[in-house]
Amino acid sequence: MIELKNNPAGNFFLLAGPCVIEGEEMAMRIAERVVKITEALQIPYVFKGSYRKANRSRLDSFTGIGDEKALKVLQKVRDTFGVPTVTDIHSAEEAEMAAEYVDILQIPAFLCRQTDLLVAAAKTGKTINIKKGQFLSPLAMQFAADKVVETGNKNVMLTERGTTFGYQDLVVDYRGIPEMQTFGYPVILDVTHSLQQPNQTSGVTGGMPQLIETIAKAGISVGVDGIFIETHENPAVAKSDGANMLKLVLLEGLLTKLVRIREAIK
Repeated sequence: MIELKNNPAGNFFLLAGPCVIEGEEMAMRIAERVVKITEALQIPYVFKGSYRKANRSRLDSFTGIGDEKALKVLQKVRDTFGVPTVTDIHSAEEAEMAAEYVDILQIPAFLCRQTDLLVAAAKTGKTINIKKGQFLSPLAMQFAADKVVETGNKNVMLTERGTTFGYQDLVVDYRGIPEMQTFGYPVILDVTHSLQQPNQTSGVTGGMPQLIETIAKAGISVGVDGIFIETHENPAVAKSDGANMLKLVLLEGLLTKLVRIREAIK
């Protein structure tokens, strides 16, 4: 498992950053700000950014600035600020390429049952963060984790990101967090994706960012190990998932509250 800095006993860790790498300058600005916040609050931090978005509602949706260019941005964030980085992969062929630049390979929720993808990711030796499919029960994630472990890689994390509720909504069943923790792996709550409203008639996914604090507080209260939050300087102009991202200026206040909750329940 990756080694995280600023890790006082009992605190949660944070995966945060933009949905997708839109450019080097924006990524570096976001990383610098989040690093300062997390160091002050003693929260172990992993910078998150997708180098390419493969799961898009429409063909004309933004997918990225180019694979190698975006991966080099992630590498620069790691080298400049000394924090681990995480990015999604979408096919077995991408695993080895992405592993050269980042510390954690993330398996998207829709792909969490793809055996060839999980095995290829496991073989890199990197920590593998598997997002729970919107269609799966928490206990079913044991089988996804087993595919990585049985390939010879015990560095697994699991992420709750909401369960399909009707056609255009998601709900978080907080019982799933302690259920998945029984497997022995860190469990993360993806706060922002849990607030997506998919399948909109416009072909652009909606969201409820006004409930980010509510979902995050509840997750910390039930003892989740880590929090995943996509954040952007101006979500209104973000090229992906702007409808459910947290404004960067609100992050410090939210994390301060979450630290207090974690301290209260220790």
